[in-house]
Amino acid sequence: MYDVLFTPKNIGTMTVKNRIVMNAAEFSLGQVDGTPTERMIRYYEERARGGVGLIIPGICRVNDMGAASTFTQLSMASDRHIEPMREMSRRIHEAGAKLCIQLHHPGRQGYASSINSLPLITPVAKRFPGVMDVLFKATPALLALEQKKLCQSVQAPSKCELSAHGATRMHAMSRREVQKLRDDFIAAAKRCKLGGADAVELHAAHGYLLQQFLSPNTNKRTDEYGGSFENRLRFISEIITGIKSVCGPGFPLIVRLTVDEMYEKIGQPGKGYSLDTGVEIAKRLEQLGVDAIDVSCACYDAYNCWLEPASFEPGWRAYLAKAVKESVGIPVIAANFIRSPEQAQRQIEEGYQDFVGSARTFICDPEWANKAKEGRADEIRRCIGCLHCIRSFIENACVGKPGECALNPAVGIEKEYAELPDAGKGRPAVVVGAGPAGLSAAITLARRGFKVTVLEKNDRPGGQVLVAASGPKKDKLAWCAHDLENEAKRLGVGFSYGAGASADAVKAMAPAVCVVATGGSPIRPASIPGTDGPNVFTAPEILTGKVSLTGKKVVVVGSGLTGLETAEALCEADNSVTVVEMAREIAPGAWFQFVDDSMSRLTPRGARFMTGTALVSIGPDGAKVRSEAGERTLDADAVVLAMGVRPDNVLAGQLEAAGVKTVTVGDAAGSGNIAHAVHDAFEKVMAL
Repeated sequence: MYDVLFTPKNIGTMTVKNRIVMNAAEFSLGQVDGTPTERMIRYYEERARGGVGLIIPGICRVNDMGAASTFTQLSMASDRHIEPMREMSRRIHEAGAKLCIQLHHPGRQGYASSINSLPLITPVAKRFPGVMDVLFKATPALLALEQKKLCQSVQAPSKCELSAHGATRMHAMSRREVQKLRDDFIAAAKRCKLGGADAVELHAAHGYLLQQFLSPNTNKRTDEYGGSFENRLRFISEIITGIKSVCGPGFPLIVRLTVDEMYEKIGQPGKGYSLDTGVEIAKRLEQLGVDAIDVSCACYDAYNCWLEPASFEPGWRAYLAKAVKESVGIPVIAANFIRSPEQAQRQIEEGYQDFVGSARTFICDPEWANKAKEGRADEIRRCIGCLHCIRSFIENACVGKPGECALNPAVGIEKEYAELPDAGKGRPAVVVGAGPAGLSAAITLARRGFKVTVLEKNDRPGGQVLVAASGPKKDKLAWCAHDLENEAKRLGVGFSYGAGASADAVKAMAPAVCVVATGGSPIRPASIPGTDGPNVFTAPEILTGKVSLTGKKVVVVGSGLTGLETAEALCEADNSVTVVEMAREIAPGAWFQFVDDSMSRLTPRGARFMTGTALVSIGPDGAKVRSEAGERTLDADAVVLAMGVRPDNVLAGQLEAAGVKTVTVGDAAGSGNIAHAVHDAFEKVMAL
């Protein structure tokens, strides 16, 4: 069905069985000494068995001091890393894929506060594992010191502006440092070859050190490694020449390259370099003997342009890959926000690229390639762009835990998930609610041997995710309900829609356990006068179109993600919108990428924001609010409450009183997002 997608193709001397590449995405699955854990190997084995042709694991450091980015990433900094890599290579090969190691240095986008003390920590941690627990507990304090610049500096090509996300102190590398690091990259590549890897990839994208040397924005050196185009290319050129010398010209070398820094997309045109320069860099890399270009874009300053949230359309940046492919004769790999086999096949057929790459696609569904090849594309669990993977990785890396996928709770526990104990033994189980939490519970119960029935009062699955998916540019969120329902049905789960569930009705089904996933209801605080007035609505009413407002003055109370989405929907309907937030910042606790994404559309539409401002009361003419400046009334035709949800868990109490073993999950237990709902249900069912 997807013949081109499953046609072999060479990258240099390496034959990849198909056109599918798992791009690197660091998930902190290794050990503090830089060697792979059994958990890491199983994670990549699962994707190899799932049909991916080429696996590029997460970032691999080339030395254990300045090049470190996380505590538990891979390292090829020493000969002692060769044998562990050989075992990982063997296992990936036996699972059917080729292995390429991505060599990386964070430069100005690293954190020096604790990561770069790894050479001192590693020997102690191997003898006394509890040392790492102490370090993880201390990491927040160390990062706080870093914010105050009370830390060592990180390496950078030159002194320049700080990255939007990264270290607070940097120093311009000396010529000696540059050449020492060049030799580290070359030596690490040789160790990769000795360790059985099929290729190496140099990470010159996303604003990391190699790309920092390429950019006039971050490379302001005045020696032979900076200034002109030729000089900015010198560092990576010397690395490439050295790798080809020590590994042999036949050892495949790929460069992951930012071909456009995308500053224009964030309102800073003329900064850094754009596509025309990126194409020239790609052409020069080909001349140096590079065997493939892995096309990407942007850096941490333009985060959403390389790690897109759900609002971006699949394939939106395919034009970058096409520009490179039309200019070089070597294979082009590109991610291009690939989500479906149809999209992947089309972009190869239409000449945009030779290989389709992705990380999130295969994190979410390790069997993506096999399902496509076997005509089971309708069974694919699609990535919805919720960004839980990057958020969880960054937050968990500081406490010694791996990253997560919102929709795939098996990440990092692949073997255990494949061998779930049969706790159900065919006994009946009931799930009330078919939102993400209920569907996750149903899938896990079925995999554990229960005969599962899902009761849902609405006529389709999704619960509150359908409200979220109704927001502007958020339609992809609804994919998860469709895909999880399909998965549950394939496992034999029965569904009864339009079926309200009473405690008596559930008890009559005699379940061994009932999982209550009844979600939550929008909060209308009775303590605030006027919240029940005729001019007061809730965010779900606006997002789902139940209430339509046009040309009105509207106050939105609450600037969480739901509040921002509601404000955007109201702006699109030509309303004048003011968002009131009690906290001192917009969307407190929300992941910054979503805030940046929403604000990029809200600000041009003239939405006003009042932080540090509390709602006091609502009257027919508007909303009274209080801030440090005192009380004032905001003139408004309507007020929309986006103040979160309150758990709907009455049924759970009734079932427990009736003697039914009950587990409450998702928003019915406590408000959260899709990832919280899925993982909460999974963990509680696993604990049965």
